[in-house]
Amino acid sequence: MPINVDEALAAELEPAEFSWTSSDIQLYHLGLGAGKDPMDKRELRYLTDDTPQVLPTFGSVAQTFHQTEPPTVQYPGIDIELSKVLHASEAVSVPGPIPPSGTGRAVTRFTEIWDKGKAAVIWSETRVTAPDGTLLWTQRRSIFARGEGGFGGDRGSSTSTAAPDRAPDLELDIPVLPQQALLYRLCGDRNPLHSDPEFARQAGFPRPILHGMCTYGLTCRAVLQTYADYDATAFQRHVARFSAPVFPGETVTVDLWKDGNVVSFEARVKARGVTVIKNGKTVLN
Repeated sequence: MPINVDEALAAELEPAEFSWTSSDIQLYHLGLGAGKDPMDKRELRYLTDDTPQVLPTFGSVAQTFHQTEPPTVQYPGIDIELSKVLHASEAVSVPGPIPPSGTGRAVTRFTEIWDKGKAAVIWSETRVTAPDGTLLWTQRRSIFARGEGGFGGDRGSSTSTAAPDRAPDLELDIPVLPQQALLYRLCGDRNPLHSDPEFARQAGFPRPILHGMCTYGLTCRAVLQTYADYDATAFQRHVARFSAPVFPGETVTVDLWKDGNVVSFEARVKARGVTVIKNGKTVLN
């Protein structure tokens, strides 16, 4: 059986230890387009040599930042075709600022597995702690595994939260550099879908696409730039659902709604009339 729900939910993956440096942080921020105005001191806070501020979405990629090949991890109770897997949603929560350099210990477990008939939705949670046991961040992720449903499991509930029923309070246009995917791939995701035109065509795309996690980070920057004066320490949680890819060279428009300390957002590409991020929520301090 490809998915054994009881076995998967009872398992805890082997802890993974990893480290990061100030240079890694700066590369991640450059991959998200930080420093577009090299005279803006607020932007430059993300690009200092010793103690840059850290965008909290770095927590979603820190564990795999230095990988150049896909990890070979055994997932108890889950035997699925990885080529049919889509990244469905991402969330990161931080109890305080992420250090600009350090070592983390990540422990991952599966929390929910839904049977959608023709597909399975698999939820995981990763808690990352410092060597002294202090919680650094929590990452929650879902993947959509096509063709892996029909195992008789729970269909699950809808986790989507619609945007407020009013016009956006603000719209922010973010140009994506033509070479942005080639830069962002240095943050650990070397999938040729983002760099090889022929591979992208074989996968059904006219050209390489931008990493979904790059789009996710761009929306975090948009919220902090607009509502926190670029201050990453104002952040508590960032949640988003992926709905369509972005192509390098396009402009992403982020629609923003603020209610108290909660910012709702969606992202779209006007030129194609497509929404690329849905159900976004950021919780600020």
